[in-house]
Amino acid sequence: MDPSPAPGASTAAEVAAAPSVDPSLAPDASTAAEVTAAASVHPSMAPDASSSAKAEDERFALLMSIGEECIQTNELRLLLQNKEKLFPICYDGFEPSGRMHIAQGIVKTINVNKMIRAGCKVKIWIADWFAQLNNKMGGDLENIQTVGRYMIEIWKAAGMNLDGVEFLWSSEEINKRADEYWTLVMDIARRNKVKRITRCCTIMGRADNEELTAAQIFYPCMQCADIFFLEADICQLGMDQRKVNMLAREYCDDINRKDKPIILSHRILICHYMLPGFKEGQEKMSKSDPSSAIFMEDDEAQVNLKIKQAFCPANIVEGNPCLDYIKYIVFPWFERFEVVRKENNGGNKTFLSMDDLTADYASGALHPADVKPALAKAINQILKPVCDHFNTSKEAKDLLNTVKVKYFVLDKSITGCEEFNPDIYSFAEVQNLDV
Repeated sequence: MDPSPAPGASTAAEVAAAPSVDPSLAPDASTAAEVTAAASVHPSMAPDASSSAKAEDERFALLMSIGEECIQTNELRLLLQNKEKLFPICYDGFEPSGRMHIAQGIVKTINVNKMIRAGCKVKIWIADWFAQLNNKMGGDLENIQTVGRYMIEIWKAAGMNLDGVEFLWSSEEINKRADEYWTLVMDIARRNKVKRITRCCTIMGRADNEELTAAQIFYPCMQCADIFFLEADICQLGMDQRKVNMLAREYCDDINRKDKPIILSHRILICHYMLPGFKEGQEKMSKSDPSSAIFMEDDEAQVNLKIKQAFCPANIVEGNPCLDYIKYIVFPWFERFEVVRKENNGGNKTFLSMDDLTADYASGALHPADVKPALAKAINQILKPVCDHFNTSKEAKDLLNTVKVKYFVLDKSITGCEEFNPDIYSFAEVQNLDV
């Protein structure tokens, strides 16, 4: 699901610099609850939209810090001023489709906690039917739902504030109100040409010219309907979902609806766009190459090894995956980056902005040998509550092992076939595979 900036767009640097977790608390939090408490505020304590202009500005800035683009900023201002919308509804969604990488786990946690702090209610749409339409996990709904439960388990452990979050399974909610949902889907389909709908199919990670199934052509109409079905005020999805979000705004014009959904698109996409892979020239993380990405349940040794082997050319900022991890994961989480080194190598230094860090790196004052251990330490601190949870909870551990096996079996790019052959791979070996 999730998988030309417009006026009012915020920059990636603003996203990186925006506050997310109290830096004095997040690194030392021993439990997910502590991280949650540091990261967010219960909606009942959130600033009221009718409060002071300063409070409104703070809410506006917090929401804008999530997005690469906002359509439209003036509409967002009016929404926060609306006394009848004390807790605006933010909509986010995802297709359960395999193991969770760190961008999906941490960035979504940061963004959701910001939305809660801004006084919003967050509806997370678990798009199990959509994943089936898109043939994820071999189109097996049971496997898709297993992956969905695993993802929720990770976000809980990572410190997502669940007080203001509602997880909704698309298969259940649509069946509850089928007459309302399908009437809406059909009306959207009736008002649009096939060409307009197929232009939206990139939301599924499909090319414009790719041959699609009939189910995949229907997918954009359903996703557009979701926005109205969930009564969303703000669509908080990745930039790859922009086309269908714009379709929803166009539909408002078609039906003469005044209040359009506000689009708040983030750059680090939750599904199809990823952080770069750790190897030279690797533009994105690869499922078939476990060393190219960090997964949310990777232990300390795995993280250390992956970062130690990562491409990190001295003095080069652009295309440096280690610096991207610092910019998009570490800074938004801790609001700083701490380097520990010997005095004759420059001594310890705490960077409070990415600009300062990149300036030192480009000049050679900061070396890859300084960056890598500091990055590994920061990532391990972020992932520790998740690792602890999956090591101590039998239910969570069993769920993870099930996902690893099912995902391995169904991913042809790794196995070359759709069936698990016990003569080639033992169950224990599959459990330990990072796919």
